[in-house]
Amino acid sequence: MTNATTERKQVAVNDIGSADDFLAAVELTIKSFNDGDLIEGTVVKIDRDEVLLDVGFKTEGVIPSRELSIKHDVNPDEVVEVGDSVEALVLQKEDKEGRLILSKKRAQYERAWGDVEKIKETEGVVTGTVIEVVKGGLIVDIGLRGFLPASLIELRRVRDLTPYLGQEIEAKILELDKNRNNVVLSRRALLEETQSATRSSFLAELKPGQVRKGVISSIVNFGAFVDLGGVDGLVHVSELSWKHIEHASDVVEVGQEVTVEVLSVEHDRERVSLSLKATQEDPWQVFARTHAIGQIAPGVVTKLVPFGAFVRVADGIEGLVHISELSGQHVELAEQVVSAGQEVFVKIIDIDLERRRISLSLKQANEGVDPEGTEFDPALYGMTTEYDENGEYKYPEGFDPETQDWKEGFETQREKWELEYAAAQERWEAHKKQVAASAAEIAAAPASEDAAAGSSFSSDSASAGALADDEALAALKAQLEGN
Repeated sequence: MTNATTERKQVAVNDIGSADDFLAAVELTIKSFNDGDLIEGTVVKIDRDEVLLDVGFKTEGVIPSRELSIKHDVNPDEVVEVGDSVEALVLQKEDKEGRLILSKKRAQYERAWGDVEKIKETEGVVTGTVIEVVKGGLIVDIGLRGFLPASLIELRRVRDLTPYLGQEIEAKILELDKNRNNVVLSRRALLEETQSATRSSFLAELKPGQVRKGVISSIVNFGAFVDLGGVDGLVHVSELSWKHIEHASDVVEVGQEVTVEVLSVEHDRERVSLSLKATQEDPWQVFARTHAIGQIAPGVVTKLVPFGAFVRVADGIEGLVHISELSGQHVELAEQVVSAGQEVFVKIIDIDLERRRISLSLKQANEGVDPEGTEFDPALYGMTTEYDENGEYKYPEGFDPETQDWKEGFETQREKWELEYAAAQERWEAHKKQVAASAAEIAAAPASEDAAAGSSFSSDSASAGALADDEALAALKAQLEGN
């Protein structure tokens, strides 16, 4: 046999060297950092009280739950998930147990402070989510715990802050103190800034004479403010209604939608004057359009004066019945014929639209009216009557004058006409009762009492229907002043 020599083949090459060399090589794979450094890692485990982070260190970093978020008492599962990349600040490189203690919250603080300081310097705007409602305001997550006082949330003070929870809002930074960890925000400052720009743009487009829609935002003693959708304008109490009112609440209420006309715009003072009544038809125009001289109108006596009585014949419309037009008999005092609050029928004898005056006559309304009569003129009692340029009566649309009947398809017009006719006839019947009652009172009054009492009618028929002359008026004035 031949002696064979067995040779061992080298399967690995020792390119590291000694054990010390090996440990040094391992050390090179471990990241080096100090307390206060910002590092990044990956979430590898989530427990109820802490989160473990692989940061490439010899041990895994530990983030206590209290150091996860600026929110108080959060569940770690709500903040991070396994596999998330997280930035953290080194609180303690090695505690007594040899653990690496980290803080995600502090890292967020450090990063956010730099951003917030830059925004504060440029007077910019921060955006954050409302995470808590606390006494006196809100806590907003802007990377930091920003405090938004209740008085600075809206342009007007807000009482219930609960609806803001979870909302994302924008705000200006009022105060910033890193040493005290204090950040004060103001949403109102941003709203005022935005509103100011909006107001300027809105006012530039606003011109006198424009008609705008708005909402009553507030009511004051001297009128009402209307939100036009960018600026508030004032409707003075004198511009709220065509009739006299004591307070704006008599006409409008907060939240009511209205249509107003722009009267004036003061750009330097940012004031807008509006009118509500300008968008409504003047009741005097309405009265002049729907009434004519010679018509009989129902009314209510509102006031007695030495020279007659005022009668309200429509909403906001009062006319004078001169003392000479109260009765066919001679009258010295209006109280002899009518009293305040009494319902009467009067005849329109003049309409002065320019001076906004109407003259009425109770005497003429009663003349020539037969309480037992059957001949009825609806036009005399307010029913709309039109004539063509030749003076011919214009029949209502849908009525056939030849057949004296309504055509098919005009049922709505017929119903309207019949309602107007019935209303006029009702006024005529009521007027006849007034005439009958007046005649009965005159007939029942003894002639001797009429002659003796100053509060009764005079039998002097020569003066009936005539206006009192200056001497008579002077004598009446002297008599009243003497009383």
